[in-house]
Amino acid sequence: MKEVLRRRYLSRLMREKDRKHLVKIITGIRRCGKSTLMAQFIRLLKESGVSDENIVSLNAESFEFDGKDYSYLYDKVKDRRVEGRMYVFIDEIQRIPGWERAVNAFMVDFDADIYITGSNGRLLSTELSTNLSGRCVQIAMLPFSFGEFLEMNDDGSRSKEHWFNEYVRKGSMPVINANAPESDINETLVGVFNTVVVKDVLTRMGAPDASKIEGIARFLFSNTGNTTSVHNIAVSMGEDDRAVKRCVESLMDAYVIHKAERFDIRGKKLLKTMEKYYVADTGMRNAVLGISSREDDSRLIENIVYLELRRRGYDVAVGKFGDSEVDFTAARNGAVEYYQVSRSIVSDSTYDREMRPLNGIRDHRKKTILTLDGFLSNVPDGIIHKNIIDWLTEE
Repeated sequence: MKEVLRRRYLSRLMREKDRKHLVKIITGIRRCGKSTLMAQFIRLLKESGVSDENIVSLNAESFEFDGKDYSYLYDKVKDRRVEGRMYVFIDEIQRIPGWERAVNAFMVDFDADIYITGSNGRLLSTELSTNLSGRCVQIAMLPFSFGEFLEMNDDGSRSKEHWFNEYVRKGSMPVINANAPESDINETLVGVFNTVVVKDVLTRMGAPDASKIEGIARFLFSNTGNTTSVHNIAVSMGEDDRAVKRCVESLMDAYVIHKAERFDIRGKKLLKTMEKYYVADTGMRNAVLGISSREDDSRLIENIVYLELRRRGYDVAVGKFGDSEVDFTAARNGAVEYYQVSRSIVSDSTYDREMRPLNGIRDHRKKTILTLDGFLSNVPDGIIHKNIIDWLTEE
């Protein structure tokens, strides 16, 4: 398979390079490309003149670390100590008990620039806040953007529209070759999902009931882009609210799902109920549910836009405007934008439904409607229309 440079993340790593007072933490769902990103960055370091002996690269999922703790990790790095700056890379570090104590010691004892990856969001909560005292920066990694997906798969013989449909159905995980048989793709994606459930959810929770986790995940996958709540999930599954809340939080910690809270545009406040959940990868969702390619994909397109906004550095919420909804409010660098997403707004009823809330907002912030339509001549002043495929591939 072709290697795709993860330029957005490499650029961020280069900006953070040699800020050795900060641990760089690359987080994201398993198989989204974290290990490959570190290998690409190590290659850049070598090209810039850093010698092999100044680079320490370890994988905590290696059998070598089975049953070992932070003291073994510390000794492994200490044994590689050299004159001058060390660049230390540790993959899936959450597998090592007490790892944060070793990382803290690296910062104190060595001239080390430290990079770690992990597949569990708890990396940024209790352990780090307690032991590193804010001396860390997160690089939240997502699977391929549509542009990266095209770079991996497009040989120039088919249209972007074809590849967009493939992206919606087969997803964005770098381990997938979109030209492979769909049965092979689904088998791979279900395997990734099962690994995440076992290694990153059940292990963390200490819970033996995989079927409960899988059931809640399937519920959320089925309701991608629909408003829901922990209580609604609990009622529909006949489970206790607290147990469901813990399972949902664990799935979020493993980056299987992402939560978008609702934001009251008029009241300018976040609401505490009826949030939406989006999946890390539409292909995984389809494979786990056994979804036919004939399914209406409107909510999956919305999911793709949500993830792309996150890639571009926005904080994303679902907008509530009176009794209407704006699909996304996106905040970045103190500015807020509004996004509406629809497969098409050619019909009068869809046009009115999608335009009404945008027309009603009077705060003069940027308003964009994304569809698969071509040029539209009836878009009101103050609202930008863009084709989704064009928007996904713009710089």
